[in-house]
Amino acid sequence: MLWLYRLFFIPALLVIAPRYLLRMWKRGGYRTGFLQRFGGHPVLPAKTPATRRVWLQAVSVGEVLAITPVVGALHRAGVEVYLTTTTSTAHRLARERLGPLTVGIGYFPLDWWPFSSRTWRRLNPDLAIITEGERWPEHLRQAAQRGIPVLSINARLGDRSFALLRRLPAAVRLVLEGVTRHLPASALDESRLLALGVPPQRVTTTGNLKLDVEIPPLTPAERAQLRGELGLPDGPVLLGSSTWPGEEAALLAAVQQIRRAGTCCALLLVPRHAERRGELERWLATTGESFHFRSRGSAPGRVAIAVADTTGELRRLTQLADIVFVGKSLAPHTEGQTPVEAAALGKAILFGSGMSNFRTIARELVGRGAARQIDDPGAMSATVRELLEDAAARARLAAAAGAWHRGNAGATARTLDVIREILAR
Repeated sequence: MLWLYRLFFIPALLVIAPRYLLRMWKRGGYRTGFLQRFGGHPVLPAKTPATRRVWLQAVSVGEVLAITPVVGALHRAGVEVYLTTTTSTAHRLARERLGPLTVGIGYFPLDWWPFSSRTWRRLNPDLAIITEGERWPEHLRQAAQRGIPVLSINARLGDRSFALLRRLPAAVRLVLEGVTRHLPASALDESRLLALGVPPQRVTTTGNLKLDVEIPPLTPAERAQLRGELGLPDGPVLLGSSTWPGEEAALLAAVQQIRRAGTCCALLLVPRHAERRGELERWLATTGESFHFRSRGSAPGRVAIAVADTTGELRRLTQLADIVFVGKSLAPHTEGQTPVEAAALGKAILFGSGMSNFRTIARELVGRGAARQIDDPGAMSATVRELLEDAAARARLAAAAGAWHRGNAGATARTLDVIREILAR
């Protein structure tokens, strides 16, 4: 099966390359370190007998933020960490926040034998850690050939991946058997791994690392300054958190309807992909609303819509919100973005019915009275208006969200226990 994967990898890559090259061009920042995707990583210094080195792969910004406490703890323990990412935004954030805590930060290589093998030779790790849904067959094969354990942390199996693997037993062997230990993020992920035949002794549910977020609170002065930079007027703020196409229009329609009913509300949009700024600006120009993009500096005055088209600021920006709508959850989107930061900050949370990537979290939040699910843009207007007019209901949602988050902490400590156990061997 691996030889078939190797044989068809390049033809498949050539088919999908134009789409991904276009995306890379739009996002920018890929020129630096581009050859690392073909195995052109630096040769790391030789390790001393007492040194342990970990190669940790974190795909995007969310994973980099989640593994930050893990990297810090390993650094303090004298473990060398070489961190790779997939996206340029994650790479930039990792260099800014984790550079001094690592022996290097690069891009994950394309999962073809020459590129993967070259990277493994140059990095020479004692342990490979992959996050969430990262299970690359060649990467796992290279680890097995060298006798290096592979640890899958915050491991999850989405609906589509699980359904596909159930139909293709050979693929299960390709992407799961090479993992030494799986640390699922939830009981649902654990049950799916076991259903696919992973031995129970190789599965340890440690919980979701993203629930252990610690967000430094803004001071009143910092909040006031940030509001001023964004151009937000006084009064309540509706935040569109990591929005996808179509959701910004639904949020604006809700705000406009609320204003016509006599309730003031400002709109803060944080699109999931900052490169959509051109598309968003063309749309906003047709709405008749005043707006400002954060990437252009401080707003010259108050605006109705602030667009935070920057990276790594969502946790700060969420602190300005009274109500948070979690993006990628309104039809036709089905996967959802993470509601964890909003819960950690004790915010009233809304999301659509498409939360398959966070199904367990979404179900728990709704069940605990810590979030509301809305099924269409019309329900958005009614729900936002209700919460803006009922401060007590909004406060109950926010308090329940904070309580849910506090009750689900501890994944980082449990994950580190397993990492230390493997490194000690």
